[in-house]
Amino acid sequence: MAQILALSPTKPPHRQEPNALAALTALIADDMMAVNEMILQRMSSQVPLIPHLAAHIIASGGKRLRPVLLMACARLCGYQGERHRKLAAAIEFIHTTTLLHDDVVDESDLRRGRASANARFGNQAAILVGDFLYSRAFQLMVEDGSIDVLRILASASSVISEGEVLQLAAKNDCTMSEQAYLEIIRAKTAELFAAACRIGAVVAARPSAEEEALRTFGLNLGIAFQIIDDVLDYDAEQTRLGKALGDDFREGKITLPVILAMHRGPESERAFWQRTMTELKQKEGDLAFAQDTLRRHGALHDCIERARHYGTIARDALGLFPASPIKTALLDTISFTIERRF
Repeated sequence: MAQILALSPTKPPHRQEPNALAALTALIADDMMAVNEMILQRMSSQVPLIPHLAAHIIASGGKRLRPVLLMACARLCGYQGERHRKLAAAIEFIHTTTLLHDDVVDESDLRRGRASANARFGNQAAILVGDFLYSRAFQLMVEDGSIDVLRILASASSVISEGEVLQLAAKNDCTMSEQAYLEIIRAKTAELFAAACRIGAVVAARPSAEEEALRTFGLNLGIAFQIIDDVLDYDAEQTRLGKALGDDFREGKITLPVILAMHRGPESERAFWQRTMTELKQKEGDLAFAQDTLRRHGALHDCIERARHYGTIARDALGLFPASPIKTALLDTISFTIERRF
């Protein structure tokens, strides 16, 4: 077997982990350690480039929020076994595959402050290793043996792919509506959150009402998470965000802050967005002007309010479950997701 690069901790060393997420992760620390070990094992391959590239992207993957949510939801449902660990690793592999493919499509050079896999290893290698990790995810699902789990994750994978294609079709399109944006992020981001949380109830063999409640929780948390991510691209400290401020702007990616500002501004501002986002004719000072425009029209503030709306739905969905340290930590994670600044 080829030697595998050691994974870094679940957060970059320069970034302080927020208390809410730290509290949730601490409650499932043993599970998280087992998942990280499983990820290392399943990245193994006799083809040296595969574990080398996979370790690069997974080590820069951030907070492992999706597998953490799966394991926390399983514990919320009283599950005491170990099936959820293998499925959490599968979820992380699916997520990592989307990161690899996204960076190729977006021609991104950075991923959380590090060179993206495609920038370092090339587009072809990034795509093929993404396919390898996707296959590993389905191997883990098959080993679990649950048709219900297979159905949920196969469906989620299909929806995520549709979301990626929708986003590609809408790239640089200044006429995109808020509804179209929500459809994209619901498919591309929130669907995997929903699947991860729902599986927590499935492995615990809980009633369908609890399964649906956790799906609703994950879906709305995922929507809120992505809206805030898109806000942070225009309103965050670069060193804390882990990526270059304004990446979405430079790529001409139409997100909710831009959509709201475009609809509220005069014709001269719409011409600015057309030039910078559709035609990608950008010059020095354009990003600063875009940030100022978003603030003047209240676009960033209103995006956060929309995220709070979805956070409230996620919070209400957990009302079905009795009080517990895990539930408290999950509720706090909703607040963290919306109020975070990186």
